[in-house]
Amino acid sequence: MNRFFVILIVVLTNLLSSCGGYPRLLKFPFDQGGRGLNSRSSELTPQVVSSYIVFVSDRNGSQDVYLFDAQTRKLIDLPGLNSLDEVASHPSISEDGRYLVFATSRQGKSNIYLYDRQTQQKRSLTNNLQAEVRQPMISANGDRIAFEIAQDGQWDIMIYDRSGNPIQ
Repeated sequence: MNRFFVILIVVLTNLLSSCGGYPRLLKFPFDQGGRGLNSRSSELTPQVVSSYIVFVSDRNGSQDVYLFDAQTRKLIDLPGLNSLDEVASHPSISEDGRYLVFATSRQGKSNIYLYDRQTQQKRSLTNNLQAEVRQPMISANGDRIAFEIAQDGQWDIMIYDRSGNPIQ
């Protein structure tokens, strides 16, 4: 089933960034070492933007965020992004690939983080909120982040700017 998932992602990548008209099937080679897209591990909640595929995987023993460049067919290093004591989920990436947002859970507390690939800085956007947060999405240009927040017994949508300020 994992191979099917990878092939489906590749087809979706071609459809979404179609430069040549019809979709084609690209096969990424299986990598036992987990350095490619096609591995034995679970790949969860993928998002395809431009030539990037961002997803969560348990390939290193913890649930971490990974970024794959479909053009170069390589995983992109994300120094300082993943933490051993956090469970990551629902990553999203800006169109140019510079900004990533994702949700984490650590000791029962959820959080939304923004990661800047240029500066290699990871910053909490929701650390000061006393509520559960989940499923962040970043805008194409990376200046707005929307996510779900549980307040007053219901889930609502909150929108922040990249600096971590709520937008009214």
